[in-house]
Amino acid sequence: MSADTNFRLGLDLEIPFTGGGLRVELNTASTRIAVVGPSGAGKSTILRILAGVERRARGTVLVKEHCWQDSSNETWVPSWDRRVGWAPQETLLFPHLTVRENLSYGGALPDWVSETAALLQIEDLLGRRPRRLSGGERQRVALGRALLSKPRLLLLDEPFSALDRPLRAELSQLVSDWALDRSVPIVLVSHDEEDAKWLAEERWHLGGGSLRKE
Repeated sequence: MSADTNFRLGLDLEIPFTGGGLRVELNTASTRIAVVGPSGAGKSTILRILAGVERRARGTVLVKEHCWQDSSNETWVPSWDRRVGWAPQETLLFPHLTVRENLSYGGALPDWVSETAALLQIEDLLGRRPRRLSGGERQRVALGRALLSKPRLLLLDEPFSALDRPLRAELSQLVSDWALDRSVPIVLVSHDEEDAKWLAEERWHLGGGSLRKE
């Protein structure tokens, strides 16, 4: 399969912050988007808006033919109806569950869990709980859970920041191929230029309260 030629992402948003705000205007048909910029610029907030867990923003969010948010008429699609695979920077794993149980939490079949664990090189960790994982291992479990959610859109927040450079490059390519094979668009946020180069075909820079295409 190839990239979704009918994909379009449109954001027209104002996001208030204490002491300022963020203006986000983005309109693209690219299925591989990176938002880069310094820490604290608001990159993760954009992913939270797309995931449906950030309600402060006012404006519109359009994904393909679907309107997920329109403040003018109070349209709001809840997160569970958006079919987004989100790998947040904090990982948000369930501490009382094993890696296998975390990966299976959304109802993924055992074969899918095993296949995804092998893809992300975490098959030897399936019986462990999150407290016994390194930062990079937790990131890969969170990413695996996102892949197993059958996403319409994949949101990646610094997904490989705790990995060494060779593994980072290898997994970036594997995830990119996985998404391309399934026609799943990716929105990546990162301050790492290499992550953006490996995973994205279009880059946007967030800084100074606004977003611009590079």
